[in-house]
Amino acid sequence: METIRGQGKAFCAGGDVVRVILSINEGHWSFGVSFYKKQLTLDYLLATSTKPLVSLINGIVMGGGAGLSMNSMFRVVTEDTVFAMPEAQIGLFPDVGASYFLSRLPGFLGEYLGLTGARLDGNEMLACGLATHFVLSRDLLSLENALSEVDSSDTSTISRVIGGFSSKISLKKDSVYRRLETINKCFSRGTVEEILSMLENDHEAANGDNKWIIQAISSMKSASPTSLKVFLKSIREGRRKELKDCLIQEYTIASHMFRSSFNSDFIEGSRAKLLERGKQPKWEPSKMDLVGDEFVDQFFEEVDDADWECLQLPVRENLAIRWESKL
Repeated sequence: METIRGQGKAFCAGGDVVRVILSINEGHWSFGVSFYKKQLTLDYLLATSTKPLVSLINGIVMGGGAGLSMNSMFRVVTEDTVFAMPEAQIGLFPDVGASYFLSRLPGFLGEYLGLTGARLDGNEMLACGLATHFVLSRDLLSLENALSEVDSSDTSTISRVIGGFSSKISLKKDSVYRRLETINKCFSRGTVEEILSMLENDHEAANGDNKWIIQAISSMKSASPTSLKVFLKSIREGRRKELKDCLIQEYTIASHMFRSSFNSDFIEGSRAKLLERGKQPKWEPSKMDLVGDEFVDQFFEEVDDADWECLQLPVRENLAIRWESKL
């Protein structure tokens, strides 16, 4: 058994995107892809390890942090945990296996999380299946000490130890998990445009209980139109794929974005949001209706460049992760 946890107040807020962007700007796009290949390979090795992996997720977990923890067999969250996949806001897309683990969530919650970048707390993560256990942060150190004394890889034994520290969850009245009916109705639509239209119609019909819808619409309209459409195709295809194939596909998509094969939204979004802090990116194409299916499909095709090769992952049989709602 192995355990992983963050240092400080966050588990992991994501990969060092700024360093990746600087390496691309100062050197070559393949520098970023090289880092990304190592990241996805690590995620896959963790997910398929024969040793049970326990992620102690306290504080913020986003992007690369989600790739490390969501691919663990045991995912322990606290009242301080905050999960989000906001990559579309910087012209990227929810990756690191998100097309696999978000597509396994109840209904179309995964589409909602990936398209809007909405945050979930620890209670909601357990409820929807992103987490396997909920432990109060004050008990986390005691749990870690107890796990360190376990000399067995038996999953039942490990689960029993974690269960001894677990607490019951309580969803807030305004939890998005209580909005699953509306989320499923809107985010089950076939295109991003249709999803936005359904949200806007529900916003007009709602009687004051629509703050989350307003936030969802605002977030989607400020994100890269290309990223939204690429992610929707990615998660829909991910429902029919195993983790290995999802990671390989995500690697191909991200390589195109790092290379600026068809647009420079990732470079532009990172510049505006991360390097210049809070600026509004100039997306290209700038409008949803200008991003056609043929344009999106290009991101899913192999990169035609001598400096690129397809992601090669080792053959591994063990994949014991189960995505099941706790409610």
